Amino acid sequence: MTIAIPKQQLAVEFRVNGLPAPQGSKRHLGNGIMVESSKKLRPWRTDVQLAAERAYSGDVISVPVHINVDFFFARPKSHYRTGKYSDLMKADAPLYASTHRLGDLDKLLRSTIDALSFVTGGCVIRDDCLVVSLSSTKRYTNSGTPPGAAIKVLKLP
Repeated sequence: MTIAIPKQQLAVEFRVNGLPAPQGSKRHLGNGIMVESSKKLRPWRTDVQLAAERAYSGDVISVPVHINVDFFFARPKSHYRTGKYSDLMKADAPLYASTHRLGDLDKLLRSTIDALSFVTGGCVIRDDCLVVSLSSTKRYTNSGTPPGAAIKVLKLP
């Protein structure tokens, strides 16, 4: 069975510098008050919102969209050689970031897409329910590239 891929129209493409943070579990404080467990979430969502505001000046999108997000994380020291070759990466250093401490991809996407959504303070899409298609990766950065994310929003017909 072949699935037809609809034509897409680029709405916005931008880079966010910062530390990607997952939007995961909430903590109950009592009296019905819930707060995010991660203290890194608010700064990440703010970084995404500011980068989106700088890159996107159109009307809030109210049609289905495809979103592509490539997350980039700093490499740990263990990926590099030692001694006089400490600036060189080991041959077996991974390309993709798959450790527990960096967060699950679905939770990273949740925080990022919520930051794009108008109903939660963003300026690109009206609501995250308009996201009908996703593609994403978690990778390590190259030397000199800061952690963050490359985000692309495509309107679907």
